[in-house]
Amino acid sequence: MNLFVAIHTGLREIGSHKFRSALSMLGIILGVSSLIATMALTRGMEEGTRTFMQQLGGLELVRVTPKEPSADMFDFAVLSPGCTLRDAEAILANAPLISHVSPELTLRTTVSREDGGGPERWTVTGVMPGYFVIGMHSLAAGRFLTDLDSSHGSRCVVLGHTVASELWPGVSPEDIAGRHVLVDGAPFEVVGVLDLYEREEDKRARQAGRKVSTRRWDPFRSKNQAVLIPFSTMFHEFLSGKFPEDSMHTMKLDALTVRVGDLSRFPAALEQVRAVLNQTHRGVDDFELDTREDWFDRVESNMRAARLSGGLISAISLVVGAIGIMNIMLASISERIREIGIRLAVGARPGDIFLQILVESVLVSAIGGVLGIGASLGLVEVLKSISPSENVPVITAGGVVFSVIFALVAGLLSGIYPGLKASRLNPINALRYE
Repeated sequence: MNLFVAIHTGLREIGSHKFRSALSMLGIILGVSSLIATMALTRGMEEGTRTFMQQLGGLELVRVTPKEPSADMFDFAVLSPGCTLRDAEAILANAPLISHVSPELTLRTTVSREDGGGPERWTVTGVMPGYFVIGMHSLAAGRFLTDLDSSHGSRCVVLGHTVASELWPGVSPEDIAGRHVLVDGAPFEVVGVLDLYEREEDKRARQAGRKVSTRRWDPFRSKNQAVLIPFSTMFHEFLSGKFPEDSMHTMKLDALTVRVGDLSRFPAALEQVRAVLNQTHRGVDDFELDTREDWFDRVESNMRAARLSGGLISAISLVVGAIGIMNIMLASISERIREIGIRLAVGARPGDIFLQILVESVLVSAIGGVLGIGASLGLVEVLKSISPSENVPVITAGGVVFSVIFALVAGLLSGIYPGLKASRLNPINALRYE
C-alpha cells in the first residue's frame, strides 16, 4: 500500500469517527501540553536563578577569606602577613586569568547630610574601582569611583539606593548626585547613586503601593545599603591613626574579591590565585577561596530533579494517552473485520493492513500533539499570571520538539499490537464475521 494512500485513508477514518478520535487524542493533548508547560516552568526557574546570581556578582566572583592554618603550618602562622593590599596587587600582576581585583576596608560609622540632618550609622567600605565590575553594579545616577579618586585620596562617595533615599526622602538620584554628606564628620561629595536592587515580589509590592517587609532576608541589602569611598581615602582618613604600626599595604583587609575573566578557564584561574597567595603568605595556608560553584551545582541539581519529576508525570499522561489510542484502535478493528477480510481477499497483503492501522495510530497522536501545543500555549499563559516575574515560564523550541516526538513515539507503539492483530486475521473467518 502506498504511504500517501494510507495517510489519506487514515484521515478519512479519523474524520468519520470524530468523537471517538477526539477521546483517543485527549490523553495525548494533556500529555503534550503538560510536558511543554513543565519544561517551560523549569526553564523559567533556571533563567530566574541565573539572573539572580548575576545580580549578586555571578559565578565569576570569588572571595578570598581567612581561615585557620592547617596543623602542619600552625607553628608558622606568624610568618604570614594575612590578607593585605599586597595580595590584591600581586594577583592583579601575576594572575592573568583574573580580570578585576577589589580589596575592601570597612568602618561602621555615622553618615549624615551636609547640614547634619538624617544621621544614621552605616557600614562605610573603602574599595577600588574594580569593585563595580566584580559586584556587577549599575548606576541610577552619576559615576562610580575611578583610579584618579584612589590615587588622590579624594573625598567622594557612592551611595546605595536605600542610604540615598533615607538621607534625602523623595529626591531623585539625579538630584542627589553632586550633593555632600558627612562621613564620621568629614565632608564627602556624592558622585554616584546605585540602582535599587530588589526581588521581583518586592518590586511588585512597591509598585502596587504595598509596604515591603524589612524583616525577611534580603539578598540585595548590602548593595542597597552601600556607602563606598576610595580605598586610599578610607585608610588615610579613618584608619591610619587607629593602627599607626600599619601602612596601607600591610593593613589586613576586611575582604578581598576577584573576578575570573573567562568562566571556561575557572579552575586554572583559581590555581593562579592560589599560587600567588602561597607566595605572599609565605607558604602558610591561612586562606581559602570561596566560590559559588557548590551553590550553583545544588541549584542545577534541584532544577534537574524538578525537570525529571515533572517530565515523568507528563510522560505518564502520554502513556495513558497511548493506551487510550490502542484501545480505540482495537475497537475500530472489531468494527472493521469484514472490511479487512474483503481487503485481504482481493489481494491486500498483511503488511498493508498493518501499515494502515499503524498510520492511523500515528496520525491520531500527531494531531493530538499539534492540539497539545496549542493547549500548552494557553496553559503557559495561565502559569505566567500566577508565577513570580523572575521565574516566568519560557517555552523553548527544544521542549516543543521533544514533546511532539514523544507523542509520535507513543502513537507508533500504541499502533503495533492492533496492527499485528488486524494483519493476522484469517480472510475467510473475517468475511463470515457479523
